[in-house]
Amino acid sequence: MSLLNYISLMRFEVASLGVIILLLLMKIFSEKLNVSLILGFVNFCLLVIVASGFIGHPHGSAFGGMFLDDGTLMLEKSIITFATLLISLQAHNWLKKHESYVEFYLLLFSILNGMYFMISSGNFLMFYLGLEMATIPLTALVAFDFNRIRSAESAGKMILSSAFSSAILLFGLSLLYGMTGSLSFAEVAMNFSSSPLMMFSLVFIFVGFAFKISIVPFHLWTADVYEGSPVAITSFLSVVSKGASVFIFMTILYKVFPLAQETWVHILVLLSVITMTIGNLFAIRQTNIKRFLAFSSITQAGYILIGVASASALSMASVIYFLLIYAFSNIGAFTVVALISNRTGKENIDDYKGLYKTNPLLSVALLLAVFSLAGIPPTAGFFGKLFLLTSGASAGLITLIIIASLNMIISLYYYLRIAKAMFVDKNETPIEKFISDTPAKIALVICVAGILVTGFISFIFEYIHSLSFGL
Repeated sequence: MSLLNYISLMRFEVASLGVIILLLLMKIFSEKLNVSLILGFVNFCLLVIVASGFIGHPHGSAFGGMFLDDGTLMLEKSIITFATLLISLQAHNWLKKHESYVEFYLLLFSILNGMYFMISSGNFLMFYLGLEMATIPLTALVAFDFNRIRSAESAGKMILSSAFSSAILLFGLSLLYGMTGSLSFAEVAMNFSSSPLMMFSLVFIFVGFAFKISIVPFHLWTADVYEGSPVAITSFLSVVSKGASVFIFMTILYKVFPLAQETWVHILVLLSVITMTIGNLFAIRQTNIKRFLAFSSITQAGYILIGVASASALSMASVIYFLLIYAFSNIGAFTVVALISNRTGKENIDDYKGLYKTNPLLSVALLLAVFSLAGIPPTAGFFGKLFLLTSGASAGLITLIIIASLNMIISLYYYLRIAKAMFVDKNETPIEKFISDTPAKIALVICVAGILVTGFISFIFEYIHSLSFGL
């Protein structure tokens, strides 16, 4: 394979590494950097990386099959990069005032680089290296507000939970290697059997992923870390980090453990029910909007597991499609939260009372975002959940679909509570009217457009379906 073919195959990894090197050179050799210029340059680079994912779809492998790439993997990388671009726009004003904004992007691109390798892995060693390359700088980003003790506390919890989950995952992988003699996805799949030790390794790997995706009962770190982190990092954790983990989780289940399908489907169904229900019950009693969105994201993870458990090309397409819509909805909600938090420091739901009278456009944007998260038609969230439930029905998971439907009805209560606070409740001292910065407005407009339009463009789902695979 020629050097150009390698670069084409690894375009995401090469491009993100190139941006890291350029930012380092700027930091070292430029005495005084133009903040706006650097932020604009980084956003342009993210846009170019997203666009590169749609120029040709080279299929191939490198490093003896440790690194794989095809249309599906490039689409998944494009989605997490696009979500990162929206978060970067959302955080523009906050970063502009932060003295360590270059370090922020150095960490951000290091995380993306790790996630790219993780998603493209064809070998458990490459997967684990990518996972750690993403996790360690992500922990540093959680503690990015150096002067806030809550930020440092969140980073401490993130380190402990990440170390714990990585140790469990690594133990499962070591058992798997001991039994099969290989870390290659293809060879492990060929040598896997239903022996107790093999199933034991599968359970440990499962638990490691459950921590990363915030599946109940491995979700306990989520709300505290979300609340203590800067809003931009909370958005990143809830959308990009979760999305990348779901993508590789689905790939590993379908490619490496097809012989244990019956076992992991039962586990997924059980965890989906617990995750949806517990996430809903805890979301109802939250008063801080970041903690509220944290439990909302746990509930959404329960819905995602319905698609993963269905194990067909339709279900894989449904999961990818749902995560794309989830990015629009959740980043849209977090953009409004970030604008208000950065301007006023207010993060309680009660603070949003009367918001419609002073900031009507922000209120409407947040309303559409929570409607989409709730799955209310005609927002894109409705279509995302519809396809997930359809894939579950096609796999015969009728009981799970009934439980999911009941949970969706319960979730309407707490999502509508946000709408009631903004549009109905009175407030003597509502949040004052303010003008948002242009990049945040662009992020919000893209999110709102995605929420309103994505569900009606059938080509998007058909394109994702054409790239998907199942068992």
